[in-house]
Amino acid sequence: MAPPQGQMRPGRQLAVLGFIFVVLYLLVFFSGASGSLKDRLEPRLGLDLIGGTRVTLEATNTVDGKPPTAENLEEARQIIESRVNAFGVAEAEVVTEGNRNIVISLPGENRNLDDVGEAAELRFRKVLKAADGSGTAAVPPPAATPTPSGAASPTPSGAASPTPSGSGAPKATASPSGGQGGMAPASPSATPTPSASASPSAAAPSPSASEEPVPASIEEQRKAVEQKVGAASWQAANGLQGPADLTADPSLADKLKPFGTLTPREVAVLPAQMQFNVPTIGCAQLDQRPPASISDAKQQVVSCEDGASKYLLDQAKVLGTDVSDADAVLDQTNSWVVSLDFTGDGQGKWTALTREAFNNEGQACDATALGQDGKCRVAVVLDNEIVSSPEIQGVLTGNSQITGTFTQKDASTLAGQLRYGALPVTFEQQEAQNVTATLGASHLRAGLLAAGIGMLLVIIYSFFYYRLLGSVIFLSLILSALLVFGALVVLGRQIGFTLTLAGIAGMIVSLGVAADSFVIYFERLKDEIREGRSPRSAVPRAWIRARRTIISANAITLLSAVVLYVVSVGTVKGFAFALGLATVLDLVVVFLFRHPIMTMFARTRAFLSPRVSGLGRALPARNQPTQQPRNPRAKEA
Repeated sequence: MAPPQGQMRPGRQLAVLGFIFVVLYLLVFFSGASGSLKDRLEPRLGLDLIGGTRVTLEATNTVDGKPPTAENLEEARQIIESRVNAFGVAEAEVVTEGNRNIVISLPGENRNLDDVGEAAELRFRKVLKAADGSGTAAVPPPAATPTPSGAASPTPSGAASPTPSGSGAPKATASPSGGQGGMAPASPSATPTPSASASPSAAAPSPSASEEPVPASIEEQRKAVEQKVGAASWQAANGLQGPADLTADPSLADKLKPFGTLTPREVAVLPAQMQFNVPTIGCAQLDQRPPASISDAKQQVVSCEDGASKYLLDQAKVLGTDVSDADAVLDQTNSWVVSLDFTGDGQGKWTALTREAFNNEGQACDATALGQDGKCRVAVVLDNEIVSSPEIQGVLTGNSQITGTFTQKDASTLAGQLRYGALPVTFEQQEAQNVTATLGASHLRAGLLAAGIGMLLVIIYSFFYYRLLGSVIFLSLILSALLVFGALVVLGRQIGFTLTLAGIAGMIVSLGVAADSFVIYFERLKDEIREGRSPRSAVPRAWIRARRTIISANAITLLSAVVLYVVSVGTVKGFAFALGLATVLDLVVVFLFRHPIMTMFARTRAFLSPRVSGLGRALPARNQPTQQPRNPRAKEA
């Protein structure tokens, strides 16, 4: 027999709650979990409880060696902190130390923090020339001069090519965002030999580009390098107008051999033309140059792609500051890419750069640097490395993507670096070490003990005052604790949430919020019974009236937690997150367990007994006979 219309069915709400529990704990045991049962049930603990990894980054300046300003150091600290916490509440400690260092402390031992200190300076540069980057001084075999079709273009990564948004083809010919043409990867082919571009060409830099004034410290370092390689070797390298043609003059191999012994730091101070023209300077040295070695957007630079091809790159016409947003997304081929949105001015610069490359204005791009269709390529340079160097297939007036062999983590990391901006200071990692817990397991036990004692006192009071209704409170708190625990484990794996003593404090505070909702509901129930209603009819009526108050109280607590989370930092943010999480889950238990179970209790005989139900004097007051009013009429004589 179906229940009357309008009567609630508590079984449905309890079934929904059971479904939530099943899904949550399936995630706990099987989503990103491995190891023993204990390992699967262990939440991520914070730095103050289990220790973690500490990395010291030292600010470097390859130009003048002076320490950064306090403003730049603080800005770098904030950017690094944003990068570390990009995927959740990791509660990392990022502090400045002295006038050069930033110290990062993150929960968990042996954490990889190599990426957070990278400058993440994005540059878009035309590829002017290409040469062999192996760094060998052996005389190469004769090679045919590449044709303008790009048949001898260097071998870039076929998958690492930016494509305009909205185009999934290798050669984007559809109009992206109102533009025309697109970008396509250069075709795989033989690596160009030094002889391919030994002669001066239109791609040779102008005197103004090669004679940029350099700081005194760099000039001094160049003199030291000159003394190391010898005057004859330096003069031979300085006289090269293009990559050395060792087939025409085999004696150059001996003269240029000392450059192969230079350290990456010494190579970084050499002029860009020398880095490119000397064949004994290879990608092994160029890829290991100090940070910010090629950060100057107004100078031509040299960089490598895939560790094999050495490119001479033009001045940077589009910078990372011209990018307004970056996101890691899946393209039409289900590959992870980084989608770039340009600013208003940045979009104009990007369009101008693609037009310049597509038309090869001034024949600036040498034949060795052209793609398979004879168009210039644009290198996407991040710090000292080339991410990709696609051939420009048309003038682009819309946003673009950086594609490559990215995993989701790689794409998200790169997008986060670009989104939060480049560091105003370059850093080198000085040391990385595991640190012990600042508080330790004893404080964790003390915090959990405090939470247990608080819950126990609430349960003892509820059984003493509400009796049978105390079992509802007891079960509700147990369910809330299980939900919170499961959520902590899952969130720790998914967004990096770490539980600290501050988080435990937030959950203890949430016990008071949960206890308030019990008192509101049960006292409202007593009022309904005192007004003459039966216990069964009083339960739904009390719920309707108490529900508004319960939602309002929890909403205020949740709003406070959100505001505190937004305006705070560090462990206070963890406190706010834990308080908000526990409050939301308490509302779930209120609606899906407490009210349905009370409806079921109201149908039992025990609920009608004042001693068992805990309704106290409300039921006796209802059952007392109403006294008849005295007759005001006077008796007749």
